[in-house]
Amino acid sequence: MAMDDPPHLFLCPISMELMADPVTVSTGVTYDRRSIEEWLFVYGRTTCPATMQPLSNFDLTPNHTLKRVISSWLARGSPSSSSPSTSTLCSPIHELAAPLSQALEQERLLAALAELEETPFKVTKLKYMRACMAGDVAMQSAFVASGGVRVLGRVMAQALAESSAGGDFSSFTACEEAAAVLAVLPLSDEASVRIVLAPECIRPVMALLQRGSAEARLHAMDILTKISNSGGGEWTAGGDIDDVIKSLLELLSDEASTRLSSRALDVLLDVVERARGARAKAVEVGAVHVLVELLADADDRHVTERILLLLKRLCKCPEGRLAFAEHDLSVAAVARTMLRVSELSTQLAVKVLWLVSVVASSEKVLEDMMLTGAVAKLLGLLHVESAPSTKQKTVRMVRIHGVIWRQYPCFPTDFRDYLRLLD
Repeated sequence: MAMDDPPHLFLCPISMELMADPVTVSTGVTYDRRSIEEWLFVYGRTTCPATMQPLSNFDLTPNHTLKRVISSWLARGSPSSSSPSTSTLCSPIHELAAPLSQALEQERLLAALAELEETPFKVTKLKYMRACMAGDVAMQSAFVASGGVRVLGRVMAQALAESSAGGDFSSFTACEEAAAVLAVLPLSDEASVRIVLAPECIRPVMALLQRGSAEARLHAMDILTKISNSGGGEWTAGGDIDDVIKSLLELLSDEASTRLSSRALDVLLDVVERARGARAKAVEVGAVHVLVELLADADDRHVTERILLLLKRLCKCPEGRLAFAEHDLSVAAVARTMLRVSELSTQLAVKVLWLVSVVASSEKVLEDMMLTGAVAKLLGLLHVESAPSTKQKTVRMVRIHGVIWRQYPCFPTDFRDYLRLLD
């Protein structure tokens, strides 16, 4: 049978692995011999790793009692052993393990947090923190209340700087692990959101989104999604919004993960809506081009609707309308979604075409609408039920540009007389 996870009392505070040779230092804390010897004699530390108190001596006293308890636990969990007897379950050892484990866990978590910035075992400590807080609201609250979010931000910034300066892979791994811990937290309070949006924290998150491992990119996106869902803070509070938008667009362009792309669209929608000057910035860094290319190949209803909503928001600014008009596939990509994907996509497509043909029209856009079938779909919309605002915009576009469109040989003959009635 499979063994249960060992009680945390049996794990070394440094390696977070089951202790093979438990020894106790002068502060009374027990460690696995190999880990504490590395701490003391390889790294030259003179403090207790769990409490950070100075050690009065470097004596390592074997903890024979704990070693026997661990051996007993291993024997009970081995496939050849029988089920634990009532006397075993009621033993002092078993009674102590559960309450002590829970009582010590929070203390150990906060001790790990206190030494995180100085310890050479950052990755190990971060993995322990992540496992300790996963699904445990009380642990997460204690961690946040003790300044954990700010500490993680500093660790990520330091790790990224060291990685960039010397190409240190272990430092980048520490950055990824810190982000994994951050992603476990709710990040719903205003103070946490402000800390994450500060430059020292948001820049490492963006770096992970661009070049982290697959798992690290998911964690970075988890962080951004929680910030977006919180509705608090300002995306521009920490500095340049360009980095956020560029990272999201690069992720969308890569199309490495459908899950990541879908969530990137949600975050980008929030950034464009809430951040000051974000629409013009997004257009400047090529958002319209990326979105049009994605829309041309989109086969998912929700993805299509979100892309159209983004294009609508970007086309509300002059720069967005100009970028849309300059892209050869823009009108065709939008027209493709009309009367085909969903009622919402048709409404959004009409709004986009309204913005680029009525609010600020150009000969190229009008010609593209005729040649790509957008005009034919607008005419078709006049004969089907649709939202009043959609119908109104459709009629308005046909009335304004009908004179131009009916000059094209490809304009449907059946609708020439209908246009006269509209006029």
